[in-house]
Amino acid sequence: MPNVATSSDDRSGRVVYVVDDDEFVRAALVSLLRSIDLAVCAFASTEAFLAAPKGAGPSCLVLDVRLRGQSGIAFQKSLVENGGPQMPIIFMTGHGDIAMTVKAMKAGAMDFLTKPFHDQEMIDAVVAALDRDAQRLEASQSLRDLRECWESLTPREREVLQHVATGLMNKQVAGNMGIAEITAKIHRGQAMRKMKCRSVAELVRKMTALGIELPSR
Repeated sequence: MPNVATSSDDRSGRVVYVVDDDEFVRAALVSLLRSIDLAVCAFASTEAFLAAPKGAGPSCLVLDVRLRGQSGIAFQKSLVENGGPQMPIIFMTGHGDIAMTVKAMKAGAMDFLTKPFHDQEMIDAVVAALDRDAQRLEASQSLRDLRECWESLTPREREVLQHVATGLMNKQVAGNMGIAEITAKIHRGQAMRKMKCRSVAELVRKMTALGIELPSR
């Protein structure tokens, strides 16, 4: 069973996951992170971590490099290759070296702390990792919302916006599509409202974020 620590004042659902096969280290980290009002789930193995349910809020993983069985570095690689949790990883080790650090960082590790580390070093690393994950989740939600807006458009509205995004005026859009100018204007207004765009520049940014190609002029 994992050591689970929660607080009624935990920071907006943020959770720190700790994986270390040293019971003393796990208990010390749980106590430290609880002291700054964070929820903590601690595990003795990567298998236990993977099997546990994960929250939807910002999170990070504090992972020991040297574990029984699969190493922390190998586990990090498996998470990337198998589409595992995308939370930032903070490595900790008592036997760190430059090559190991470089390998972990290239694979996307957030930080690499050598034991024994100061409490403030861990706190700073965890807070930075949670902030980064919060930004990632916010960006992902924004993109999902944007896709929903685009999918709410009719095929004709999408076509109109693709022309509008190239800088064409209503009359030009109508000519390209073979429709009346007033029809192009109505479609444009409705589509811009659905996409929550106040300007053509904003529309272009959103279409670019969605990976939508604009027609050539």
